Amino acid sequence: MALMSNQSIGSSLNISQYAPLFFDQKRFQADLEKQDPVKVFRDALDASKSHFKNRFYEGEDIHNLVNELARFADLILALAWDRYEWQDDVSLIAVGGYGRGELHPHSDIDLLILMKRDRSSHYRSDIEQFIAFLWDIQLKIGHSVRSISQCVAEAKSDLTVATNLMETRLVAGNRQSLLDMLRKTGPDRIWASTDFYKGKMIEQSLRHQKHGDTEYNLEPNIKEAPGGLRDIQLLNWTAKRHFNVYRRSQLVQKGFLTEEEYLTIRRDEEFLWSVRFGLHLIAGRSEERLLFDHQRKLAEMLGYQDSRGRLGIEKFMQRYYQTVLSIRELNDVLMQYLDEAVYRRGKTKKVAVLNDRFVVRDNYIDTTSEDTFRKYPSALLELFVILGENDKITGIRASTIRQIRLHRNFVDKKFRESSQNKELFLRLLKVPFKLSLQLQRMNRYGILGKYLPEFGKIVGQTQHDLFHIYPVDVHTLQVIKNLRRFVRPEIAKLFPVASHIYKNLAKPELIIISALYHDIAKGRGGDHSVLGAVEVTEFAKRHGLQPEEINILNWVVENHLLMSTVSQKQDISDPEVIHKFADHVGSIRQLELLYLLTVADINATNPRLWTDWKGSLINNLYFETKRLLEQGMETLEKKDSWVISAKTSAVKILETLGVPQDHAELIWQDVGDELFLRERAEDIATFTKAIYFSESDDEPIILLKDVGVEIPVATQIFVYAKNRQRIFSVISAVLDKLQLNIQDARLQSTSDDQAFDIFYVLDDKDLPIGADKKLCRFVIKELAEGIKNPNFAGFNIQRRTPRVLKHFSLKTSAKITNKTGASTTSLEIITPDRPGLLAHLASILLRFEINIYNAKIATLGERVEDVFYITDLNHNPLINDDLNKELQETICQELDARNDFERQDSYTPQKKRRQSNV
Repeated sequence: MALMSNQSIGSSLNISQYAPLFFDQKRFQADLEKQDPVKVFRDALDASKSHFKNRFYEGEDIHNLVNELARFADLILALAWDRYEWQDDVSLIAVGGYGRGELHPHSDIDLLILMKRDRSSHYRSDIEQFIAFLWDIQLKIGHSVRSISQCVAEAKSDLTVATNLMETRLVAGNRQSLLDMLRKTGPDRIWASTDFYKGKMIEQSLRHQKHGDTEYNLEPNIKEAPGGLRDIQLLNWTAKRHFNVYRRSQLVQKGFLTEEEYLTIRRDEEFLWSVRFGLHLIAGRSEERLLFDHQRKLAEMLGYQDSRGRLGIEKFMQRYYQTVLSIRELNDVLMQYLDEAVYRRGKTKKVAVLNDRFVVRDNYIDTTSEDTFRKYPSALLELFVILGENDKITGIRASTIRQIRLHRNFVDKKFRESSQNKELFLRLLKVPFKLSLQLQRMNRYGILGKYLPEFGKIVGQTQHDLFHIYPVDVHTLQVIKNLRRFVRPEIAKLFPVASHIYKNLAKPELIIISALYHDIAKGRGGDHSVLGAVEVTEFAKRHGLQPEEINILNWVVENHLLMSTVSQKQDISDPEVIHKFADHVGSIRQLELLYLLTVADINATNPRLWTDWKGSLINNLYFETKRLLEQGMETLEKKDSWVISAKTSAVKILETLGVPQDHAELIWQDVGDELFLRERAEDIATFTKAIYFSESDDEPIILLKDVGVEIPVATQIFVYAKNRQRIFSVISAVLDKLQLNIQDARLQSTSDDQAFDIFYVLDDKDLPIGADKKLCRFVIKELAEGIKNPNFAGFNIQRRTPRVLKHFSLKTSAKITNKTGASTTSLEIITPDRPGLLAHLASILLRFEINIYNAKIATLGERVEDVFYITDLNHNPLINDDLNKELQETICQELDARNDFERQDSYTPQKKRRQSNV
């Protein structure tokens, strides 16, 4: 057990009774007489580290380990303290976490050298020697030297000091001095309970803001982030100060904590302590951040294993997120309860009766009695419906939240089969106010996962990548929030098409249900879209939706990734691509629902995932498909018609610019039709004019400008140059060196060996660069130098792979596809992202004598998904199976060899901790 605040193991008590079994005190004392004291103390500390480390791996109860580590530190400090001469007016006090009797392998040991009166000058030499000795034996300490009056003065002016002094224990010296200090810094002297509560709430709010006010950071701080250990401590501090108790268990006796809440806090704390203990062992230092470097090692250490469809690390992080969500929930409700039931007790000003089950007290909804949910289980759903239908109600009373927690198990199979409850849930999906907030509340209090067990399975579930930065449940509710926000004026300016569609939906609840179920089957193995379609169909049938609505929901969920995939990986300037997509979509109603879900989904996956460039691709696909569906599928224009129309428009523009038609056609004679399908007539005219008026055949022509209808969405780079070998590799290497990311590459060569290439790029912040004229001139200069002198480009990219990218074990895949009637072969590559990747890929294709006609580049977190449209040197698709196999194997081997080299020092297998029997 941790020592209480009125205990000491210093010279005034028998030290031996506090010595752990592994510590041989007689041998220790004997060694002190004949060896260097520093070495003796260090040896004892080293032995203790091995001892506690082994007990951790053996599955010892983490509370015992953390408390006994503190107890052993007490012993070492008391023995060190007794090496010096002290009078009874000075004491050694443990403060902070160590003062609570909690210590992790590399935690700071915070000490207070407390004096009755300020006699620091008298003890200066001994104190300096004592502290120096602790440093010599490699104890990581933080210390302060104060008199009782100085402690009081510091505590009055600094809430953090006052908090630390609440958690103190006597290690050695005069017990009465500690008691006097505690009495003079108690709530009846300074920081009254109400003031302390307010100060701590402000402190917590600021701390949460530093961590994005979310429990769901990819690399969370297990101590300081929302739902972390600090939230438990804050709950302890405020309640203990008000009720004037020392132990958390006493809060149950005081009626502040229920037995269930006490056990929940202890269970959650136990998990985070195990994580923190293991994290310290892995890092070899005091590390509180759950970095990618450590997540996989911790998962293995704590026994989380891979299974079909799920990685062990994903199971571990799901448990972590569920734990911090539970802590955040309890922290919120108990702090609110302390405010309502204690500080504002009897101060309610307004009470409005809603019905037999609910009232509103000062704008917070409350139950009419403590057994409301027992008598009326449907009220567990009705409460959230009322909140969504009445925007005057601010929130839920803490006492009611506690009742929800107590009665949420009433939401069982019988509850779910009730027609009344089904009607309530559908009514909830139609509420006019803050639907996403009500669903978030239902999720936090465990009601949503109880009513929809399939949703409960994804609570806290993560995917181990940098693409999906939120757990599945959080992402899903954010998608719904995005959908509902399309009607807001400020959002409508950013997404005018989505806003118009959403405002005109006959039944908005259909897209809400689609969003609720689009990722519901993740983590099960198999295609989550297909499995999700089955789940949403069952939900719709269960809730009495019409057959047509069921079919629409099934189609939208099963195809929710289609629009994103087609717009980013296929050539949407090709009429045949549009026709195939439109044929699959089938109706404008399904197209509109798919468009809404696509936009909301991308924006809820990762803040950096949506760019204006991607938005323009999706919008183009939407409008072209809608036009075709409105006019009829039989009105599909042939490619030839599109090409002729584009050439005619370009010629008219060129005539005004002084470029004769016959010269323009001469320039275009070997350029493929794809140029006229993909590019605007104005841009084609600009390229042609630059070539026509060029004064030198040896100098590359490079044009750069931003493109977009209303706002710039990307920077277009046109390159016309002698098609020297490696030109695509050169351009890729130069742009990579300049930290410009290629989004799309459209490449052609003429019969006189001229490259006619167009690139669309964004900077490392996913923004166009056209407005920065100085940078544009520099890019043009660097590209020209690289094209004329390929060695200048620098193919060995020196930028280091970012730390977070090194900890993902994705293997490269390369897939070659030849479609009937296609003029090119499709090569799709999925591989971990790293600097210089595109240049490396281009060099491989060059060795195989392959032409690149088009490249679609997509970076999704830690991986890239690139699609190249390629031919052989004779401009024919690749039909040699042996060559294709060799190409695929070469790409995978070379890229994986480089990736393995980058990762070689990032992971070592971990010893597993046995599961605790406690």
